[in-house]
Amino acid sequence: MAARVRAPELVGRQGWLNTGGRALTIGELRGKFVILDFWTFCCINCLHVLDELRPIEQEFADCLVTIGVHSPKFVHEADHAALIAAVERYEVHHPVLDDPDLATWQAYAVRAWPTLVITDPEGYIVGQFSGEGHGHAIRALLTQLVAEHEAKGSLHRGDGPYVPPPAADTVLRFPSKAVRCDDGTFVVADAKNHRLAVMDPSGTTLIRSIGMGERGLRDGGPSEARFSEPNGIAVLPAEVSARCGYDLVVADTVNHCLRGVDLDSGAVRTVAGTGAQWMQGDPLPVGADAVTPLSSPWDVAWSPTHERVIVAMAGIHQLWWFDPVTREVGVFAGTTNEGLVDGELDKAWFAQTSGLAVDDEGTIWLADSETSSLRRVRNGVVTTDIGRGLFDFGMVDGDAADALLQHPLGVAVLPDGSIALADTYNGAVRRYEPATKQVTTLVTGLVEPSGIVVVPDDARGAVLLVVESAAHRLTFVPLPEQATRVDARAYRTQRPQLQVRAGAAVVRVPFVAPAGQKLDDRYGPSTHLVVSSTPAHLLASGAGAGEDLQREVVFADPSVTGVTEGVLHVAARAASCDDPDAPGAAEFPACHVHQQDWGVPVRLMSDGSGATEVVLPLAGL
Repeated sequence: MAARVRAPELVGRQGWLNTGGRALTIGELRGKFVILDFWTFCCINCLHVLDELRPIEQEFADCLVTIGVHSPKFVHEADHAALIAAVERYEVHHPVLDDPDLATWQAYAVRAWPTLVITDPEGYIVGQFSGEGHGHAIRALLTQLVAEHEAKGSLHRGDGPYVPPPAADTVLRFPSKAVRCDDGTFVVADAKNHRLAVMDPSGTTLIRSIGMGERGLRDGGPSEARFSEPNGIAVLPAEVSARCGYDLVVADTVNHCLRGVDLDSGAVRTVAGTGAQWMQGDPLPVGADAVTPLSSPWDVAWSPTHERVIVAMAGIHQLWWFDPVTREVGVFAGTTNEGLVDGELDKAWFAQTSGLAVDDEGTIWLADSETSSLRRVRNGVVTTDIGRGLFDFGMVDGDAADALLQHPLGVAVLPDGSIALADTYNGAVRRYEPATKQVTTLVTGLVEPSGIVVVPDDARGAVLLVVESAAHRLTFVPLPEQATRVDARAYRTQRPQLQVRAGAAVVRVPFVAPAGQKLDDRYGPSTHLVVSSTPAHLLASGAGAGEDLQREVVFADPSVTGVTEGVLHVAARAASCDDPDAPGAAEFPACHVHQQDWGVPVRLMSDGSGATEVVLPLAGL
């Protein structure tokens, strides 16, 4: 029998949210089950887990306390005010510990966003899950343990410590993207209000709403339709609109759908997606019917070259295409692996692409938020103009090879062919000139800019309309003849590097099937593991795919390769099915997929020190 482990104390330098200002301790949570959700608000997988947890929080409301432990990746995320905004934006209705120094993260030996740790009413750790897709396992574990602790008398039912913050009242609430219509009005994805807002040409007055303003997935007229945190919007060409019957394609992100909108009537219809999230193991579409699962589409852009809508499928780090006329979808680029790898479309790696724009030559420009990069797709090849990888970011102008961004979410093509970037976590709009490969800063002091629209202007030729998401407004920014320069600031993520010994090592992903379930190999392997690295020669051997959740690898000798640090990429998947022989088994057993991608920053040690085993728990104790 494994030794029972006490849950470490909850420590965070910046304090607590959603508790009325009161600090919580592990001791005072005795009598309740506790889910500790280690998350960071930039991470799409963390946002998926917030949605997975909502029904569980409701079902076990009188005996379960969920606590978000915010463990930031980016410098901006360590800003307490930014976290306050994110907690409201994503409707986090449980206490949140602000831990910018990752003290609690390290106390619980967490290695990935997101990670869930479950403690019982006596304060012992009873479960740990990395990644997403574990909702059914958590529900099964709680169902079993609630009965046990109720019988023991250790469970105390009642209200938890959550205290909702005061409600805010603005016309827009966390708007994300916008487009300009022919009449000069703007259609804005009003994400927190779960609607589209049609604003007058000044960007200040609401003309009408499309969507009733409540989270959900419902088609219908402008007062009946429902969205769930919409983001990107694409305007279709008139000839395409006439054939398909709607004018706009909207990335309805949390619904995992694309919606079509008729601007005249305000009618909304679902044109792609089922409302279910695409998960690893599901087939990838190749010219398939659009009634297929998607995964957090974040932005959309019409490509005249391809005569299709390009979709930034942020949830699985790919680009997809959608044909409004034939109602088909397919994979355009990417492998579903997260990272920064250039090359042919089917070999490139992306990292939560969140902004798209197409220039007059047909080049697709994209803001890859998790690698803080600007990339492009041209003639079937993906290349990177700005950006270094998952853990390097900052605010540096100058030559593109040295320039740094911080989690950009928006991109636009300027009249002169240069590129404007909504450099979200730097609070800036940056400009990139492809001809000279120079990066400059147009404006700073913005509050999480997430979208950019180029607006014709009689006096100046063009100005920019910037969606200032966390300021809840649209802001006009002039295009000066010369951009301003700012002091350079380069950062690396605060997440500690794992020191590993050069030479032979083992990568191990423990997985225990949830109670009442078992691994089922009747229809093929139930587990899958992919190991790789950036740079590739960080590993001398062991990269590749296989069925076993344990892999022998060899970290290359730094004295030979010159590589002393990098990122170990591990992607694991396990499928478990309801055991038909288990007590109380359902009449129709269901199967479930557990999945997680880890990007582990490592430093190679050639002096004999460092770990020889990398353990990344997928689920279990």
